[in-house]
Amino acid sequence: MTSPDITSITSRDNPLLKDLRKLAQDPGAYRKLGRVWLEGDHLCRAARERGVRPAIAVFTESFWQARRHEWEGCAPKTVVLPDALLHGVSGLESPAPMGFVIGTPAPAELRADAATVVLDRLQDAGNVGSILRSAAAFGFQQVVALKGTAALWAPKVLRAGMGAHFGLRLIEGVTLDALDALRLPMLATSSHDGQWLHEAQANRSLPNPCAWLMGHEGQGVSPELQRRASKLIRIAQPGGEESLNVAAAAAICLHASAAIGLASQ
Repeated sequence: MTSPDITSITSRDNPLLKDLRKLAQDPGAYRKLGRVWLEGDHLCRAARERGVRPAIAVFTESFWQARRHEWEGCAPKTVVLPDALLHGVSGLESPAPMGFVIGTPAPAELRADAATVVLDRLQDAGNVGSILRSAAAFGFQQVVALKGTAALWAPKVLRAGMGAHFGLRLIEGVTLDALDALRLPMLATSSHDGQWLHEAQANRSLPNPCAWLMGHEGQGVSPELQRRASKLIRIAQPGGEESLNVAAAAAICLHASAAIGLASQ
């Protein structure tokens, strides 16, 4: 077996470090560079557990000395650099001591029958990542992001997703017409109209599997997309708030669908 290539970098002007800075701080850089930066051992473990092999593994000197036994050979190329250099790459307040560089995953093909979450122009990266995490947790295999939605492989989305990316079929930048391929009932969330979620769950009128349509933080699901829905669903809010954060609403809706699925087994 060939020993892995281990390289030491000491200059902040090294081309790899310049690329890492872009990938860590520019949400759209992965599209231009064809690479994704996974920062921190949690994301790296999640990728490795799903069979993702990085092109490059990057470590601080102190982390490499302490944890080399655990990570050696995880990539064909290993880069070790002074702690301060890797910290200078990070966009985090508390920079991580390691990361993986992987190729930008090829867009998945939309599966007509896969339980799906459709993201309609969501802007907040934290919301998008949180919804991906809920989708993976509650058994939704596919997330479709319509044009205008935050980039799915952006650093903040990756961090909020906590590894969910590697267990999902992700399709981004699509138009409404792409949804014609789905062969599932679509459910649109609404603040003021439609059937109460708890009633739909209680009387088993919540279709399973289905595609949940989650809309823009301020505007909700667009009228064009809403017209494709077979049912409008709203969430009871006895506390009197006007609306829920979209990530919270998604978690509630996806859990309700998961509960229906478990009950029918």
